Amino acid sequence: MKLVIGDKFNSSWSMRPWVLLEHFGIPFDEVLIRLGQPDTKSKILAVSPSGKVPCLVTDSGAAVWESLAIVETIAELHPQHAMWPRDGAARAHARSISAEMHAGFADLRQNMPMEITTHAPGTGATPGALANIARIEAIWAECLAKWGGPFLFGDEFGIADAMFAPVVMRFNTYAPELSATSLDYAKRITALPAVAAWIDGAREEAR
Repeated sequence: MKLVIGDKFNSSWSMRPWVLLEHFGIPFDEVLIRLGQPDTKSKILAVSPSGKVPCLVTDSGAAVWESLAIVETIAELHPQHAMWPRDGAARAHARSISAEMHAGFADLRQNMPMEITTHAPGTGATPGALANIARIEAIWAECLAKWGGPFLFGDEFGIADAMFAPVVMRFNTYAPELSATSLDYAKRITALPAVAAWIDGAREEAR
């Protein structure tokens, strides 16, 4: 299995499936394509029909693009891991918030882009971005209260947590005012070995 990704410094979409694979110890070949280079587009198009990263190439040679489709495919290929909650109601909720993360929060994305090695507290705090943050905090608070933490759906890190991991990176960079619940959750995600490994990779790129 091969995962084609962009720069770890700022490719939030690439981070999600990479962290999921790394966390569950699923073997894969990483193919890093540096973004913003003259040959970036042609290199990506050689593997991804959308011309965007990430793109998963399965053992059968099938290409899967869009981060949510990729993590769904990974979960199907490795059902032994509880990437989605096993409880049906929890699974439906996890899918809903993951899809909301995939499709929404445009103001946050635009005004607080993921830049892992940057520290810029207070930057990008537009009304739209703050409204997005409030919605994210509400999602986290509801999940952590209902399913008991330490992750969004209980004891196990899963797809929903991976989908929100780039948001945690943004919060680390821009340091918006957050509740104690959100800060604690962000610290747990940041300390996860797979996430720490992604951060280390981003720092290596910045050298």
